[in-house]
Amino acid sequence: MSAGRVVIGTRGSALARWQADHVAEELRRAHPGLLVEQQIIVTEGDRFQSGPMVATAFGGKGLWVKEIEAALLDGRVDLAVHSLKDVPAELPAGLALVAFPRRADPRDALVSRDGSTLDRLVSGARVGTSSLRRVCQLRAARPDLRTEVMRGNVDTRLRKVAEGIVDAAVLACAGLDRLGFGDRIAERLALDRMVPSVGQGVLALEARVQDTRVVGLCAPLADEETTAAVAAERALLGRLGAGCRTPVAGHAVVSGGRITLHALVGRPDASTILRERMDGPVGDAVTLGVTVAERLLAQGGDRILAELEG
Repeated sequence: MSAGRVVIGTRGSALARWQADHVAEELRRAHPGLLVEQQIIVTEGDRFQSGPMVATAFGGKGLWVKEIEAALLDGRVDLAVHSLKDVPAELPAGLALVAFPRRADPRDALVSRDGSTLDRLVSGARVGTSSLRRVCQLRAARPDLRTEVMRGNVDTRLRKVAEGIVDAAVLACAGLDRLGFGDRIAERLALDRMVPSVGQGVLALEARVQDTRVVGLCAPLADEETTAAVAAERALLGRLGAGCRTPVAGHAVVSGGRITLHALVGRPDASTILRERMDGPVGDAVTLGVTVAERLLAQGGDRILAELEG
């Protein structure tokens, strides 16, 4: 491929296309004259959107990225743009996450048919989500609510709320904001009440390690604070070794040269929820993530993970 051209591999959902368009625009702004194209790639997760089984039964987070990573490895595309929360802790050999643009709102959002906040939902209200992390924390906050499995893209989930298939749903604020649905949010859930998924609100740019041209082109898009937060969160995830069958959450905040990491491991029924919070120097982000993970494991997280991840 010529020096002035970059092909981005992306899923075909409205949110994935928005993300790829946004990165393409930022690349063109940083490198005037650069030709940026896109190639839509259907992932295994896309094919299961309307299927009878949930993603956790088919290998977890890799469902959303495997085919795109294959296209990177065989040279069909030069760059992948992912939602970082969909990217497993371990990457295929030869690939790397080369830049993280500035993080969007990392919080979870409650969207309800009548505009109710989480505390004001009527007892027995049906709340849709496909995330065990959200199920666990919803049950802890409101054990009287009914959680129901809800899949599909953002617009599909919003439609299910509007049509009364569920009374409310929990989605990521970042996706709603990016697609112009921020006005549908009844409540942006506090970070200590609904700890986000590792990487939530962050775009991940993935490229071949040896492709120094593309790695260099992406460098101006990287945000320093986001990169440090991501280092802590993904170190946590990597040390826990969790897949999609265990409720795991982790969110880091950088301020004044310090980084604070809040993490959680629980059971889907909320019968056990382990929490840990630590802070340290920004330069020790990876060590912080590993230490927090080890504390959670020592509290009994190792038993939960062994039981649920099997």
